Amino acid sequence: MAEESFEEKTERPTPRRREEARRKGEVARSRELPSVAVLLSGLITLTLFGSYIYSHIHSIMRESFSLIALTDLNIADFMVFAQEMINLFILAVTPLLATVFVTAILSNIMQVGFVLSGEPIKPKLSKLDPIKGLGRLFSKQSFMELFKSLLKLAIIGAVAYLTVRGEMKNVLLLGEMELNSIIAYILLTIFKIFIRCTLAMIFLVIIDYAFQKWDFEKRMKMTRKEVKDELKRTEGDPLVKSRIRSIQMQMARKRMMQAVPQADVVITNPTDLAVALKYDSSVMEAPKLLAKGSGRIAKRIKELAEEHDIPIVENKELAQGLYSSVEIGQEIPPILYQAVAEVLAYIYKLKGNYAEVSS
Repeated sequence: MAEESFEEKTERPTPRRREEARRKGEVARSRELPSVAVLLSGLITLTLFGSYIYSHIHSIMRESFSLIALTDLNIADFMVFAQEMINLFILAVTPLLATVFVTAILSNIMQVGFVLSGEPIKPKLSKLDPIKGLGRLFSKQSFMELFKSLLKLAIIGAVAYLTVRGEMKNVLLLGEMELNSIIAYILLTIFKIFIRCTLAMIFLVIIDYAFQKWDFEKRMKMTRKEVKDELKRTEGDPLVKSRIRSIQMQMARKRMMQAVPQADVVITNPTDLAVALKYDSSVMEAPKLLAKGSGRIAKRIKELAEEHDIPIVENKELAQGLYSSVEIGQEIPPILYQAVAEVLAYIYKLKGNYAEVSS
């Protein structure tokens, strides 16, 4: 048992293993992708709806400061004013919030599809195990998260530095600008930093997603014993299935042997094969194969034929043709009609029924 527990995981995960992991919320996904997608979509929304948002916020600020000049303001008027300001604020932020909300959902669905599981947030005592906690602290996942954090800091710092350095030539001109222009310039520079950082973070997303995919596939691998055990659970124990097939074959063979006494003739080749045929013109369009077998089964068919005085005819080619092309309970194919008819005519002649065959 100890050797099995340390068996190397070399087998690809089975579909059942993947489905169980999916139900538990274990999927390969990058946390950075939704973050970058949300940030990028938010910046694009601000670019497209910036003037719309600015106008609403400007209206809110103007109305709010004008409230100070009112001297006869009562509670009812204030509540009406507050409701109007809230409505304006909702209208201002709706495009941004809607875009961020939709992007956050779609970015996750695009990675792993629709997965809804409460398993990751279930309280587990194993999470309080200090040894496992140390193991998670110094795991590949933790080092990858540390690497991503440092890389993000480096990317943001480098992009911010390069952007600000590129704008240094315009800093000296700020003293000649009006306050509105200065604020607009600063906001534009910050916007540039955000856009460039977001675009640079796409590189980090690609690295992170590739690592998460690789790490997930590695964790999902199975040992040979796990694959065998799962096949037993899904398809049944091979030994049990083999035993069931054996019993089914024995029952079918028993039924076949019980039908041999009803045969009109048994055709052999002469030692290896035996085929039992029956023909009743009132209910059959062609002779029907009641039993067939080789080796020991063929010997038993011939023994039953002798016990019940059923004629045994030696015809090697016909026996082989019937054995290979006709299943038990089926009527013979037209290509064998002539050969079988000759055999039956011979049998009926022996029984004194040749006249019946001729008619």
